Amino acid sequence: MPARIIDGKAIAAALRAGIALQAKALPQPPGLAAILIGDDPASAVYVAGKVKACAEVGFLSFVHRLPASTSEAELFDLIETLNQDSKVSGILLQLPLPPALDARQFICMIDSNKDVDGLSPVNYGLLAAGLPAAVPCTPLGCLHLLRTVTTDLQGKRALVLGRSTLVGKPMAELLVQQDCTVTVAHSKSRDLPALCREADILVAAVGRPGLVRGEWIKPGAIVIDVGITRGADNKLHGDVNFAEALAVAGAITPVPGGVGPMTIACLLFNTLVAACRQQGRVVPKGLLDHDYSLCADASGRNTRGRVAR
Repeated sequence: MPARIIDGKAIAAALRAGIALQAKALPQPPGLAAILIGDDPASAVYVAGKVKACAEVGFLSFVHRLPASTSEAELFDLIETLNQDSKVSGILLQLPLPPALDARQFICMIDSNKDVDGLSPVNYGLLAAGLPAAVPCTPLGCLHLLRTVTTDLQGKRALVLGRSTLVGKPMAELLVQQDCTVTVAHSKSRDLPALCREADILVAAVGRPGLVRGEWIKPGAIVIDVGITRGADNKLHGDVNFAEALAVAGAITPVPGGVGPMTIACLLFNTLVAACRQQGRVVPKGLLDHDYSLCADASGRNTRGRVAR
């Protein structure tokens, strides 16, 4: 029997609808500020998509387009201004930056309460400690997609293919918190096909189209394909050979239409959470069925009383 195709578009649409309802209840609409530096066409498309998504759920959006020649001092001043702006709930620094600007330095400058990408050391540390944190959007979306297939992840063997700070590492942490037995594989890992065949859950996030073949996949496994690369045929391709995997896996995300829509929906979710905290409102529960690590009341404490921030 062919694998179940996990419809990321439909799942993301349901999440966005819930976010829109919650946003209407706030005294002030959530606001997302995006910083776009240089003229990278892909980055411009991504930012435009996020601005459109904000409008659809009733968020404000503020796009700051800067030339590639922007200095460190100019970018620092802009981030500091946005940190202090009460209309801005979340700040998105679109990557990559021009070579002269160190992305890590400026990510650290973003107020951790407005770090809706979940990339600051503060939020990374909170996530690793199991405390309320802004979780990077793509791993958060991947976990939600997984849990539409099964709510029982306890004891499952999970392989995260890729160790980036944007996807691989936080994805592994989220799966550990779900009581999975997690392996992280990368370019230096030996016998990658054998590692894949052991996995009940396979998350592929390396950016190498078609790397994972159908014969690598354990029959019945859940496959989450994060990779997205435009090929010579001008079509988008994932890290998994979809046609081969479809005959073996139990469930799989397509590319496009799988993880991508969920990434944007989770960016909106993180922005909503940030807005609730900043406006002294209780963070809504139930939008994501696994948002245990994100839910805190207006006092900054989660439901078990641990200090969130």
